[in-house]
Amino acid sequence: MILVVTPNPAVDVTYRVAEQRIGETQRVLEVQRRPGGKGLNVGRVLAVTGTPTHAVLPLGGDGGHWIAHALDDLGLVHTDVAVRGETRTTVTVVDDLAHPTMFGEPGPVLSPDEWDTVTAAVETLLDGGVGAGGADGAADAPPAAALVVSGSLPRDTDPTVVARWVTAARRRGVLSVVDCSGTALLAAASAGATVCKPNREELLEATGTDDERSGALRLLGLGATVVVVSRGSDGIAAHTAEHALEVPAVPGVSGNPTGAGDAATAGLVRVLVGARSVPAPDDATLLRALRSAAAHGAAAVLQPVAGAVDPADVHRFLSAQPAPAHDRTRTPA
Repeated sequence: MILVVTPNPAVDVTYRVAEQRIGETQRVLEVQRRPGGKGLNVGRVLAVTGTPTHAVLPLGGDGGHWIAHALDDLGLVHTDVAVRGETRTTVTVVDDLAHPTMFGEPGPVLSPDEWDTVTAAVETLLDGGVGAGGADGAADAPPAAALVVSGSLPRDTDPTVVARWVTAARRRGVLSVVDCSGTALLAAASAGATVCKPNREELLEATGTDDERSGALRLLGLGATVVVVSRGSDGIAAHTAEHALEVPAVPGVSGNPTGAGDAATAGLVRVLVGARSVPAPDDATLLRALRSAAAHGAAAVLQPVAGAVDPADVHRFLSAQPAPAHDRTRTPA
């Protein structure tokens, strides 16, 4: 089981229009609503590709109730921590011509006690029990094989809450993968996350550096074991203290890139868990994980909404990728 924490879940609404035009009234051709937030996107991709997951998420108000019921309908196991604030909504506008436009609400402010309840649920599930918030239909399970923390923190959240989750995993010898930004990313690295997985822009912004390698070295210096950097159409790279391993993006894929990074995280985690990559994955494992991430990300681009892949597409893209000998290794200057 992979434990997936979504600190700031959302009701994800996707509007499809003929063409995005700023300042004009537009007719919506299609509407889709799904339980969202980066962690839930990761969990749905893992589930559809056959990997058991358990979601932990704070939920409040009508939006929170809707997400909980939607997760039940999808058959996803989840532990919900009730919060006083209203779970947010995100709206993504897509067409066949332009890059999607996403409007994301900031999310509710959680009290320290509410975050303590989330942390208690994480620690319980890492040990194999049912989280403090309860989980519909869930019984005690084996201890988690990995912890994934993915997505933004609600406003005014102390970023050390992420460090608490990473520390809990590290103390139990559990792989941790953190896809956050800003001070939360720095906190995860300082706590010793196995993998920090920002995109390139998030990496440079969080570390205040001018290039990817320098930013990765900053996180590694803080305590991360590996830094995996998503580059969109430029591929994906894994940085260790010794070097950087690179895998190109799958060529010739176009569609909706919303959620492709989350699918890439799922592909990365699947390989790392299978290889039992604690305390540190070796280069061969990292290359396999990067190729899996690239294939999952490309498969997600073909889907109309985030948090979805067709396993057949994943298999097709993996089969078409070059052999390991063609992957590039770059040593630091």
